[in-house]
Amino acid sequence: MNINSCNKVDNPSRRKIGTTRRSVSGLYPFRGVGPVDFESTLERDFLIRLETDRRVLDVVSQPTTIEFVGLRGQVYPYTPDYLVTYRAYPGPYHAPILVEVKPASELDKHLPEWKAKFRAAMTHCKERGYIFHLRHEPRIRDQRWKNAMFLQRYRQMQFVPEESEWIIGNLRQMGTATFDHLLARHFFGEVDRAIGISHLWHLLATARMECDWSQPLSQTSELWVPDHG
Repeated sequence: MNINSCNKVDNPSRRKIGTTRRSVSGLYPFRGVGPVDFESTLERDFLIRLETDRRVLDVVSQPTTIEFVGLRGQVYPYTPDYLVTYRAYPGPYHAPILVEVKPASELDKHLPEWKAKFRAAMTHCKERGYIFHLRHEPRIRDQRWKNAMFLQRYRQMQFVPEESEWIIGNLRQMGTATFDHLLARHFFGEVDRAIGISHLWHLLATARMECDWSQPLSQTSELWVPDHG
């Protein structure tokens, strides 16, 4: 039995992806395993950023529909954008998060009329031990997202598995090392170093290595092997 299976909430996506008039829609290959639906570039960027959080176990788009009472007493359905669940190990327990992704401009314009459905979502979460979060540009397109966007180009690259394990094994023994140090230790010559730069960023992009995501990535970035690596 997977140690994290008890944390995974079985909520099949209710979203049907197609063309939309106001935004870009599609499927994002979350961690290269399962495609996750998005209906805007902001939702896509939310997923790209979320992917770097090694604590995240799963993300499901439009996982549930919640009924709420509107201003005129009528009952309406509301479907939040995502449900994010977290690993049971390592680290302390993290409650699942029900997420609504909206541009800040739309929140500023429509928040008074949306308060009822957001309150219903908070009640729904409280009853289930979840947390409800609103996410907009300042909470999504931060330094962590910038780093994730930089690493996108390296995710699908292919390298010799034995060389990757050699690098990871040495880094695990060292505990931590800068990008520059790993590059100098494992790659020699101009051509080899150019390949090495891509190889190291690939290992970070594919969660084989970890870093401080709140800081800009650079040649002096500190790297280490995560617990699952």
